Amino acid sequence: MSVVGVGICNWDQKCENAERCNLNHDFIPMSHKYQDLINIFNATFLSEYNTRLELGGDEPIYLPADDSQPNHRIIFARGFYASALHEIAHWCVAGPERRLLEDFGYWYEPDGRTEAVQAEFEKVEIRPQAYEWILSLSAGFPFTVSCDNLNGDFEPDRLAFMHKVHTEVGKIFEQGMPLRVRMLSDALRSFYQQPALDYSMFEVM
Repeated sequence: MSVVGVGICNWDQKCENAERCNLNHDFIPMSHKYQDLINIFNATFLSEYNTRLELGGDEPIYLPADDSQPNHRIIFARGFYASALHEIAHWCVAGPERRLLEDFGYWYEPDGRTEAVQAEFEKVEIRPQAYEWILSLSAGFPFTVSCDNLNGDFEPDRLAFMHKVHTEVGKIFEQGMPLRVRMLSDALRSFYQQPALDYSMFEVM
């Protein structure tokens, strides 16, 4: 997996400090701004899927359209780019009926899970986190699995979970990328000038 830095320059913008900048402008580190992701997502999906990405507060949530809001909304937390990608990945998993329900009709099991509950939690997180990894790499953005259980009575095996997600990514490449994942992957790669994806690019670190 590529490692992406943050600099004073952006791939898609002319450096305002080009004369004084000591970066090689042929290899400019990328800065990932959540507003760019909002613009990319909404340009890709708002018209066809009536779904928009929005900045939220402390907790992410998916809200279907209602009498007061004409669009379905993926609301991500605190301006975090990774949070937006994670919530988008869950949206990519959800089918048409699930997308008509708040948070896709699922109950989120909070931190403090038992070992058995954690195992079930990770089982349903494998596919969305595989999508998240694909989208992250499409944007040149670092990915790490999310399996924290800080208030639980045991420490999850992050590396083992990462291997499961990695295997799932391989299955996705074998079966063909789902339409919405492919659409956003293409849009992200175009914006961030990333190469076509190959399974060999996904590495467990």
